[in-house]
Amino acid sequence: MTGFGLPVGRLSDEALLSGLATGDPELAVAFVRRFQHRIFGVAIAVLGDPQLAEDIAQQTFERAWRHAQIYDSRRGSVMTWLTTISHNLAIDAVRSRRPEPLAPEDLDALLGVVTETPEQLALADEASSRLRAAVARLPREQGRALVMAGIYGMTAQQIADREKIPLGTVKTRIRTAMGRLRTTLTSPKRGDDV
Repeated sequence: MTGFGLPVGRLSDEALLSGLATGDPELAVAFVRRFQHRIFGVAIAVLGDPQLAEDIAQQTFERAWRHAQIYDSRRGSVMTWLTTISHNLAIDAVRSRRPEPLAPEDLDALLGVVTETPEQLALADEASSRLRAAVARLPREQGRALVMAGIYGMTAQQIADREKIPLGTVKTRIRTAMGRLRTTLTSPKRGDDV
């Protein structure tokens, strides 16, 4: 029984959250038990790593405890609020664990290797080989800017800083490269106009 006159298991989610905010240990345990499987499920779905998912679930409950007073039931249920916290923490963990991509200085060599050999055509599907070939035909500076933005996720400002060129030049290179790729990839292939 709680101060609310109900067994802990019958309290609403909002009442348990209020109890969590007050620091009541019995209500805190009941709160975690009620939501732990769902919160862990969200984290494991994003991360695929059980140990890291446990850490994210714990961080979710810590954040809920610290911010319980700002929960607003008009914006969603307690479950929605908690799963959003868990999802955002898991996404942040994925971003921080992302492996370091190939250095942009090595792009010239990588772009130069793109050739159409029978082995590559046999292994790659037609769309990806057409895309690789179209990128290889771009002027080198446009190809570099496009790959740095599209594959490495660099912003135009990061590319400008890395390449030591004006921001507007980077944006123009990316925009021009995208237009050329769009034209190349949407035009019919030779032999399709039969």
